[in-house]
Amino acid sequence: MHRHRKGRDPRTHFNLNSYGIDPYVVLTCRTQEQKSSVASGKGSEPEWNENFLFTVSDGVTELTLKIMDSDVGTADDFVGEATIPLEPLFLEGNLPSTAYNVVKEQEYKGEIRVGLTFTPEVEMDNVGVDGYDFRL
Repeated sequence: MHRHRKGRDPRTHFNLNSYGIDPYVVLTCRTQEQKSSVASGKGSEPEWNENFLFTVSDGVTELTLKIMDSDVGTADDFVGEATIPLEPLFLEGNLPSTAYNVVKEQEYKGEIRVGLTFTPEVEMDNVGVDGYDFRL
């Protein structure tokens, strides 16, 4: 299992001119996608304390965090994204809260802090390992 926490000490910070955004995060691991709550009124310094569970199989190499601005009446705006390589997590089993760059069109927009925990779920059968779960 992987446990990931977003936006804990220090706060997530986006380098934006406007504090009037209501950010949320779309987490993608291969074909699986989950969404955080909206940090209404938190502007460029939102905090989340949420866990997400993903099923992970061989070949998964990264977790993508897409930061969005929730809008009422119009399409949500893309703020930027961060890509987290998972190989260090698989090797260590636990990564403390770490800052990852948030970029949009190759331009730095700020950072998001994420803590990760990985615990393999092993089922013994003729093949051996059946898969993994993780939380963010």
